[in-house]
Amino acid sequence: MMIDNAEGLVFRPPSEARSFILRVTIGCSHNMCTFCAMYKDSKYRVRSLEEIDGIIERAAQAYPFVRRVFLADGDALVLPTDDLIHILKKCYATFPNINRIGAYATPADLNRKSPEDLKRLREAGLGIVYMGIESGDDEVLRHVKKGTTGALTVKAGKKALDAGMKLSAMILIGLGGKERTKEHALHTAEVVSAINPTMLSALTLIIPGNVPLYEEVVTGKFTPLTARGFLEELHMILSHTDMKNPCIFRSNHVSNLVPVGGTLPMDKDAMLATLERYIPRADNVRPLLNDTGNF
Repeated sequence: MMIDNAEGLVFRPPSEARSFILRVTIGCSHNMCTFCAMYKDSKYRVRSLEEIDGIIERAAQAYPFVRRVFLADGDALVLPTDDLIHILKKCYATFPNINRIGAYATPADLNRKSPEDLKRLREAGLGIVYMGIESGDDEVLRHVKKGTTGALTVKAGKKALDAGMKLSAMILIGLGGKERTKEHALHTAEVVSAINPTMLSALTLIIPGNVPLYEEVVTGKFTPLTARGFLEELHMILSHTDMKNPCIFRSNHVSNLVPVGGTLPMDKDAMLATLERYIPRADNVRPLLNDTGNF
């Protein structure tokens, strides 16, 4: 991974490990999610095109072998469409071996863009976007201040796919706590099925000590799932998915207790069987609950 000059921590999807990380914004424009600590040390700003052009030119001299570029930080698509097209064209013109550009995109980012804007971005070379669904349950989304709803998330995901982009979506196991595990699971399955993304990843909720959700745990307002609860919730989500087109599914992040992977819907039964083998064994397992491993 190659990164331009940093202001705060830099984040990228696992599949962008070998990409040049081009930070067109610093931080996240929303930055209100109560479970997320990713951009708390970054002061949000949008970089100028002049600044971005200079970074691209210097990077191409240092890393002429770059084949992929990832536009960061948390919501690169907040930029005006014409500015993004300028950046995409500059990357393709400057890096001789480039074959793909990707970016994070929030549901709000995608919904602010018209279908025509998204098609223009795809034609300019934006091949894949990564969208955090987190939950399909409106009450969970409201509680964690995600800034969207299940219906708006479905609309956003479909817009990206209709524009011809690949869509990699993420869900967060345990985000409803014990209080709404069933609702979180069932509504999340409903949303991901309605979108039918190209790829779907499931991560397990870890609650750092510096986020508002941690205080809710301490005060008893939010009850984290047990290890068994995490696996049962993932089983419930997968069992209720109804994908019409192939969707590559992965649950092999470092946060996950059991690595599960395959293609939905074809491999759903096999993945459920894997979870069923491990669920009874999880009663004596303590999941990683926060950045210190305990509360």
